[in-house]
Amino acid sequence: MAVAFPVGIVIAAVLSHVTLVLSSFPATLTLERGIPPSHRLELNQLRERDSFRHRRILQSAGGVVDFPVQGTFNPFLVGLYYTKVQLGSPPKDFYVQIDTGSDVLWVSCSSCNGCPVTSGLQIPLTSFDPGSSSTASLISCSDQRCTVGIQSSDSLCSSQSNQCGYTFQYGDGSGTSGYYVADFLHFDTVLGGSVTNNSSAAVVFGCSTLQTGDLTKSDRAVDGIFGFGQQDMSVISQLASQGITPKVFSHCLKGDDAGGGVLVLGEIVEPNIVYTPLVPTQPHYNLNLQSISVNGQTLAIDSSVFATSSNQGTIVDSGTTLAYLAEAAYDPFVNAITTIVSQNARTYLSKGNQCYLVTTSINDVFPQVSLNFAGGASMILNPQDYLLQQNSVGGAAVWCIGFQKTAGQEITILGDLVLKDKIFVYDIANQRLGWTNYDCSMSVNVSTTTNTGKSEFVNTGNISNNSSPRNVPYKLISITMTILLNIFTLGSYLFS
Repeated sequence: MAVAFPVGIVIAAVLSHVTLVLSSFPATLTLERGIPPSHRLELNQLRERDSFRHRRILQSAGGVVDFPVQGTFNPFLVGLYYTKVQLGSPPKDFYVQIDTGSDVLWVSCSSCNGCPVTSGLQIPLTSFDPGSSSTASLISCSDQRCTVGIQSSDSLCSSQSNQCGYTFQYGDGSGTSGYYVADFLHFDTVLGGSVTNNSSAAVVFGCSTLQTGDLTKSDRAVDGIFGFGQQDMSVISQLASQGITPKVFSHCLKGDDAGGGVLVLGEIVEPNIVYTPLVPTQPHYNLNLQSISVNGQTLAIDSSVFATSSNQGTIVDSGTTLAYLAEAAYDPFVNAITTIVSQNARTYLSKGNQCYLVTTSINDVFPQVSLNFAGGASMILNPQDYLLQQNSVGGAAVWCIGFQKTAGQEITILGDLVLKDKIFVYDIANQRLGWTNYDCSMSVNVSTTTNTGKSEFVNTGNISNNSSPRNVPYKLISITMTILLNIFTLGSYLFS
């Protein structure tokens, strides 16, 4: 079960000075495809095929880092993207969801109560045992890394214990808690066309001892969450503070049912990328959304609807499966689309969601949508970026609006429905976020600055693996308790 935004009592710790074993950058994580729904190949055949593909790409690309990861945005299959990381000495593999809506890397601990032991995603689940790692050390409350975490609401300490811990609570009633450990994160690095194997650096991460609610379910269970937030506790911040990676990361998530993509600790370079400033002093990746256009016409929505405050604004979150619009923007958005397609598609409501019966390509019927941000940066959404196909009725495909209404709140959340099939660059150092539409099955160029100050460009190929698709509900998000209690009444998603 993957989780997005930690609520106010979310916790974590921060890594201060740690020892770099071997480093160069960018450190690259590569997402992998899921097994096609036909299931016509045996797993050993798939592994053999992918192994050959990996060797071929490595040879042709001159250095591609392969971290086998699986996932797709499709809520009827997997509904999340996740990667594999290695922790401890000797290294052990952990599958963790990629989540830009939270800061903390945490995995299930060996002493966990309620942690799933099997996964419907057909991946092996592993628990971390600090006692079995020769390099693990616990973080005490007096540790500076814990102190900084407390200041950013990422860690906590009780008067009865000297152990730095955390508690995450989510609006659906699920939660996790545990304590912090410092140990080695192992990864490959790419620089100047060469691969450096077995690089590692010490990082602080969470060891979960308790999971409740939906986190205990095994249907799409993973070992934990890989938070890519911009606070000091996040792994990207920790590695950047050690000079191992730049304080920027990028992803390109494939939007088809096979899934996959690229996640790199570095800046993907593509001429068509447009940038908008991050809203300052915000814990998440908040953007200044100014207006929405449908078919080139700007909707009559008061711009104050998108203003950023403690309980409103626009957030980019890879840990959210769908997308959510502020209540005052939702109806104008849906009405504009419905008006345009009314001559070519039959409309009807399904459990309060606007749906359409379509007998031709949705690209011939539905309009483009433009999300217009500060600095003149527009995000172009094709129909597949705001619609979800449910099924077919009488030879007509049923497509429904994939955006959901954040009833009673003015929060807009751009989840995987929107983020897929685009390059996204999270330039934390320069406090900006960029994107462009892109075929994420293609390779990307990654730019980074070396210790000598020289800018390097690395061509990173898309290495793929396969996993079984699952009929899994969308990822529950957590921003504030109030908004989540409203959102999660959707249950197992609008079409269940």
